[in-house]
Amino acid sequence: MRDATKILVAGGGPAGATAAGLLAKEGFEVTLIESERFPRYHIGESLLPSCLHIIDLLGAREKVERHGFVRKDGAHFEWGPENWQLSFDHLEGGNDYGFQVIRSEFDKLLLDHAAEQGAQVHEGVALRGVEFDGDRAVRAQWASTDGDGARGTIEFDHLVDATGRAGVLSTKYLKNRKFHDVYKNIAFWGYWEGVAPFDRGPAGGIIVRSTAKGWFWLIPLHDGRISVGFVMNKNVFQADRDQLGSMEAVYEQCLADAKLREDLLATGDRVTGLKADQDFTYMSETFAGPGYLLAGDSACFLDPLLSTGVHLATFSGLLAAASLSSVLRGEHKEEQALAFYGRAYRQAYERLVILVSFLYRDFDRGAQLFEADKLTRREHQLVGLYESFLHVATGVEDMHDIKEHDSLDVVAARLASSGHLFGRDAMGAYPSSPQTTVAGLYLVTEPRLGLRGVEASQPALS
Repeated sequence: MRDATKILVAGGGPAGATAAGLLAKEGFEVTLIESERFPRYHIGESLLPSCLHIIDLLGAREKVERHGFVRKDGAHFEWGPENWQLSFDHLEGGNDYGFQVIRSEFDKLLLDHAAEQGAQVHEGVALRGVEFDGDRAVRAQWASTDGDGARGTIEFDHLVDATGRAGVLSTKYLKNRKFHDVYKNIAFWGYWEGVAPFDRGPAGGIIVRSTAKGWFWLIPLHDGRISVGFVMNKNVFQADRDQLGSMEAVYEQCLADAKLREDLLATGDRVTGLKADQDFTYMSETFAGPGYLLAGDSACFLDPLLSTGVHLATFSGLLAAASLSSVLRGEHKEEQALAFYGRAYRQAYERLVILVSFLYRDFDRGAQLFEADKLTRREHQLVGLYESFLHVATGVEDMHDIKEHDSLDVVAARLASSGHLFGRDAMGAYPSSPQTTVAGLYLVTEPRLGLRGVEASQPALS
């Protein structure tokens, strides 16, 4: 392990591996530490098309394609009284599909790729502490998780905290993680074999089916298994578990309520026990500060309804790499680049939170699901409500936001109207002028990854 590094990335999941891989590809010295040894199990198996653009920037597209993951051409929703589907063939630029992945395999692929790009990767090494010089993070304490007792410190110029739900900086030092009370849900899931190919929805698509108490996901994986999980209110779950006696009994009752055993799962059997997670929607009050960035789940996490986990992780990794690249090349001051990072990532997250809130609010009125159209500042360019929902729900809007440099006032206005979720004070950080972008900057990927100011480009569009 080095005693010092230009950039320390803590966490080897999609956020950390993306940031490390892109920074190493730009020629910077990167050290990545990961507490576990890959492959390791992780939930979050359904990837959005937006991930393809970032995988392309990493240079890992061929590896992902070659691995054999299930190609995901869309999603099928049986939501309340409505049956409808999203087909990704409406999307532009050839990135009109996603993947259904076994995360242990996908995450290892990305982490190994980061090492191939030049990042120094240390698995079985955990971030144990962060030391500050005033407000600035300057040094990390690490320890081996392999049982050999190894430990030490490493100095850095910049830290990318991608430690996932543990969120070392947010939970231990900044203490700024806030849970959204409206999403006090629990998810529990298992894996099935022998399930016949789905007879509905786009090829390889996730199926979502709601019931009176929550909703199921069904995700086909390339090893022949199906991931089948249920999401419901935590208080309702606890009451049902007390009545029925166990999580297994609640799961079976939910399957019966959804009529899945006589329908989509008729030919299959569950071959694993159940796993569970709860209270998984939260956001840190700040995403960046002197010498550090919070990436992926370390900064925020969202209810799994729209399969946004890997999108937000890789998107934040891209934003972090671009921001730090511009700082290290002396193109922009750190304060400005970090402001860009925090606001751009927050904007992506908040838009999706509001979209999920519309879906839950209109649980029994499928026609109202498309209020997502109000969330995008590109609606005037889209054909209609279906396309607007599609672009937001597939993460494509976030890629447009960082490429275009028109104003964010439409997004700000929509977010500001949702004060019940975040409070109106959070909206003040958004630019409101047609001539501004996020903190006066926008992301570029050519001729190299970084940030560019509006003054260095064409005048922004009104």
